[in-house]
Amino acid sequence: MINLVINGLRASVESGSTVLEAAQFLGFKIPTLCHLEGLSPGGACRLCLVEIGQGASAKLVSSCTYPAQEGLVVRTDSRRVLRARRMVIELLLASCPQSKVIQDLAAEHGVRQQRFRQEYEDCILCGRCVRMCAEQMMANAIGFRGRGVNRSVGTPFDHKSDTCRLCGGCMYVCPTCQLRCTYDRPELAVCGGCANLQAPCVEQRSYADMMCYLRPCAACEIRTA
Repeated sequence: MINLVINGLRASVESGSTVLEAAQFLGFKIPTLCHLEGLSPGGACRLCLVEIGQGASAKLVSSCTYPAQEGLVVRTDSRRVLRARRMVIELLLASCPQSKVIQDLAAEHGVRQQRFRQEYEDCILCGRCVRMCAEQMMANAIGFRGRGVNRSVGTPFDHKSDTCRLCGGCMYVCPTCQLRCTYDRPELAVCGGCANLQAPCVEQRSYADMMCYLRPCAACEIRTA
């Protein structure tokens, strides 16, 4: 067993566990995008950043890939972490503003706009589809290709893959394939459709800033009716 401290709480986790698994074991929520249970850690989206160490030696690491170590001190929601996490969300919004998953993350973390050049990509290179195809479907029909700004996901040489079984697993796990139903203004990065500050679907409105995370969102159904 490995002993570490997360947000001031001491915990013991099995050897080989990641910081993300240790935090989830204690009930601390860490947002993830490229991570998916059943797939190998990717560490591509950087949403799961946490702060480890203390003082001048403290640094940010991706919790899904960083191993739990004896005596490690972890903070999952420090000011530094939250600032970096919101920056990552802004960058994701700049790439794929139409993604329902990314928009929900933005609403949950209070990101209402993004300050970068707006693009409308259909892939954030999280690698979920590649790992799903290789590790769960055992097909290896798709993979990463190119480098830098030319990096993309697809079949080798853009030829139809003989190993693809058209299972749809890649689309099922893709966060950018799930589009926001009310995204009718492409010039805006955040639709705000699920940031229901008046909590229309909650009878007891005891919390003025309560947000709705229903799937599907009740407000979205009303807006599109």
